[in-house]
Amino acid sequence: MIYFTSDTHFGDPRVLRIDRRPFAGMAEHDAALIANWNTTVSPDDEVWHLGDFCARRKGFAETLLSQLNGTKHLVIGNNDPPETVSAAGWASTQHYAELSLDGHLLILCHYPFRTWNQMGKRSINLHGHSHGRLKPMPRQFDVGVDPRGLRPATLAALVGQGRSKS
Repeated sequence: MIYFTSDTHFGDPRVLRIDRRPFAGMAEHDAALIANWNTTVSPDDEVWHLGDFCARRKGFAETLLSQLNGTKHLVIGNNDPPETVSAAGWASTQHYAELSLDGHLLILCHYPFRTWNQMGKRSINLHGHSHGRLKPMPRQFDVGVDPRGLRPATLAALVGQGRSKS
């Protein structure tokens, strides 16, 4: 199974205030997101994390990656420092990716696009960055944890909603 997520912001206390995540502190936040990830994703699954993985602390990203199930790919976000991008545990890192899955061309970037490759041929843009605050657009989905129940989502779950959620 392939999953998509974004904007976990592990170890970044700003998300408790700015995004109003329902946790008393970062230890509780991080433990809940790790538990949600691991109950959703099996060790044999693949996860595309579309940016803003964790706070800048030496070794923090590697510690987190070792605790999370699945083969993990990073599409780099605006809050991913070099320590996160170069951390051992990523199968790949890039700023942009295209992926064919279940008959769909997926355009993956941390940022939502106004237009994207093969948009007129029904390709799908998966993004993060907006924390569920953008007006929905057809075939565009915010995969960030805020609008996704604080856990990764499959493409089937995203498109099965019958409407775009950004």
